[in-house]
Parts: sequence; C-alpha cells; structure tokens
Amino acid sequence: MEQKEGWKFSKAFWVANTVELFERAAYYGVFIVITLYLSRILGFGDIEAAAIAGVFQAMLYLLPTFAGGYADKLGFRKSLMLAFGLLTLGYAGMGILPTVLESAGLVKYGDTTLFSGLDTSSSKYAIIPVMALIVLGGAFIKSVITGTVAKETTKENRARGYSIFYAMVNIGAFSGKTIVKPLREAMGNTGLIWISYFSAAMTLLGLIVVFLWFRSNQNQGEGKTTREIFDGFIRVIFNVRLLVLILIITGFWMVQTQMYATMPKYVLRLAGEGASPSWYANVNPLVVFLTVGFVTHFLRKRTALFSMTVGMIIMPVSALFMASGNLVSGNILGMHPVAFMMVIGIAFQGFAETFISPRYLEYFSFQAPKGEEGLYLGFSHLHSFLSSIFGFIMSGVLLDRYCPDPRLFASQAEWEIAASNAHYIWYFFVGIALISAIALIVYGRVVGRIDSKKQISV
Repeated sequence: MEQKEGWKFSKAFWVANTVELFERAAYYGVFIVITLYLSRILGFGDIEAAAIAGVFQAMLYLLPTFAGGYADKLGFRKSLMLAFGLLTLGYAGMGILPTVLESAGLVKYGDTTLFSGLDTSSSKYAIIPVMALIVLGGAFIKSVITGTVAKETTKENRARGYSIFYAMVNIGAFSGKTIVKPLREAMGNTGLIWISYFSAAMTLLGLIVVFLWFRSNQNQGEGKTTREIFDGFIRVIFNVRLLVLILIITGFWMVQTQMYATMPKYVLRLAGEGASPSWYANVNPLVVFLTVGFVTHFLRKRTALFSMTVGMIIMPVSALFMASGNLVSGNILGMHPVAFMMVIGIAFQGFAETFISPRYLEYFSFQAPKGEEGLYLGFSHLHSFLSSIFGFIMSGVLLDRYCPDPRLFASQAEWEIAASNAHYIWYFFVGIALISAIALIVYGRVVGRIDSKKQISV
C-alpha cells in the first residue's frame, strides 16, 4: 500500500529550515547590493566589482562539495555552529571595514555620497579575507541544510520536504531584500554598510537557535575516516549523470544570477536612482513562496526531470521581458518601463524556479548513499559555482559594453548614446536559456532510455 505524503517532520527538519531562513535573509540582504557596495563604498569599477562578486558567489558554491564531506564526518550540529560563527564574523567585518579604513585616514566618508580615495589604494582589497569568512561559513550551510532535509524525510514526503525548504529560503530572501531600500533611503550609500550589520545579527540568531534546539537522530556517516571521505568524493565527481545535469542547470542559474549581477546597476542607470532594485528582486522570492507548494503538489506524480524541463522552457520568456523595457515609452502603472518589465521578467524567473530547484535537490538526494547526504547535496550546488563565474564575468563585460557607468561620460547625452542598446544584454541570456532548455529535453530522453534498458536487463 502506497504511503501518503504528510506534513509531519522531525524537530531537526524544522529547526534546520528555520535557521536557513535567517541565513538567506542575511545573504540576500548583502548580495542584492554587493556590486553597489564594492563600487560605491570601496571604489571598484564595474568589471572588478563583478569579478569579485562572481568569485565570491562561485567559491560559496564550489566549496560545499568539500565542506559537505567533512560535515558528514563532523556531524551536522557542529557543522552548523561552525558555519554560523564564521558567517557572523564575516558580515560584521563587511560593516566594520569601511569605518576602520576611515579611522586610519585611508578614505573620506560622505553621509550620502561615496567613499572616496580608494580608487588607487590597495586598502580596498582588505575586503577579500573578510568575504572569505562568509564563503567558508556558507559552504557548510549549503551542504548541511539540504543534507538535513534528505536525512529527515522519506521517499514519500521528500518532494514536499524540499518544497517547504525552498519556501523558507524565499521567505528569508524576501526579508533580506526588503531591508535594503529603507536603509538606502534613510542613509544613502551609508545604508549599504549597515545592511552588513543586519546580516550579522541574522546569522548570530541562527547560531543561537542551532545551539539551543538542533538535535538529530540521523547520524549516519559521523566519524568516518579521511579515506572514506576521499573515496566518496571521487565517486560523486565522476558521476557522469549528475555532472551533465549540473552543466545543463548552470544555464538556468546564469540567467538567474543576473538579478544580482546585472539588474541593480542596469535599473539604476536606465530608470534612475529612484528605482528600487532590491524590491524588484523581491518579486522572485514572493512568487516562489506563493507557488512552490502548489507546483510541487500539482506535479507530484511527474518525474523530477519533467518538472525541471517545464521550468527551463519558461526561462527564455523571462529574459525577453527584461529586454523589452528599453523598447517601451511612457510609464506603466506609475513605473518606469525598464523597471516594470524587469519586474515581469523576475516574476517569470521565480515561477520557473518553483519547477526546477526543489525537484533538482530531490533528484540529487535520491542519488546519495546513506551517510553521504552532505557530500552529494553539497556537490549539487556546483552549478552555482559555474554560473557565478561565467554569469558575473559576462555581466561586467556586457554592462561595460552596452550600459556603462554614467560617471565615465562628460555629459548625459554622450552616455545616452553609449547606452542606447542596453537591452542587448538580455538577448545573450535569452540564448543561454534556450540552449539549456533544449539540452535538458535531450538529457531526459537519453536518461529515460538508459533506465528503461536497465529495467529490461534486470
């Protein structure tokens, strides 16, 4: 008799998802304005800021494979405490660093304008070791939380478990992005610094919650030897089926990454400083939160690959909407057309994500042997490593080519000529999304044939 899905999960499941909400609020509060922080506070140019932000996010998603294997050995509770401790230090450091540089006389600080004096100073690179703390802490979070969902669910309720996880992720993302606009309106660019303190408070709260309430009876894999960790790592990185899927899903995340890499600067430059990129980005988690449960339930009897394919087909549409804002004249519902069409595109991105991300994690979780959930779920995030490297580098180059910084031009008229084809940026991502969708369709058919042959041979 088939066991029904239920909403009853362990205490460890709910605690893990709660602290995931705190961590995502911290991360997205900072990350939605990371390129603005690097440029307006520390004086990096577009390409430098995009490269640093891209490497930051890329390493955050490369290291979970290694951190996940170690977390299986160390235990998830200790790993979470280590992670939130590092994150708290890192986010606090992002807030403290500009003040330290000012006190040392290395920068000049304006109430609502920019830090100045860093354009030729090597002092701004002090941000790199600070961001490294966030990378190390985040690497454990990525593998442990998704690994906990795998450990604390069954075959029958795992899809629902990951839909709950993804809803919590997006509640956190929505919360973190919401704090940005009030701080920027009240404090100007100084608010970009205080966002880091908000993030540090969120991760400190996560540390306290884990210390007080996280307990799990699922302890498979703890105490394994270094040799066992290494052998598991070799098995997962040479799993061709999973590697190919990661490469295909990278296309989706390259487009999704532009919400942080390209969108903030694109909107502020074309729609004006009164635009609210952090609030536009909030449309994504809002749509995910409102629809992920329904989508998962509606497609519960369809395979994970089928659900992912539907989402991939939606993605090119989102990029087309983002491109169309520069081609429309006149305000729409009181919004600049660039801002309005960006919101529509982001909404489609969020809807596509509900089909893709929870089922992608579910697919990976069923490939993981007992005791190696951290390793496999950490490895599943490799797509974001690739999409961050390529997506942010593309963003910096495309912004520099089609929508450059207005401060580099002698007059507004000169800049308008240089940015007249700014919407071309999004056509590149339309192409990437289309190729990825086609590749996933082919992948699904090939994998289906392989699996059917195995069943016949058995």
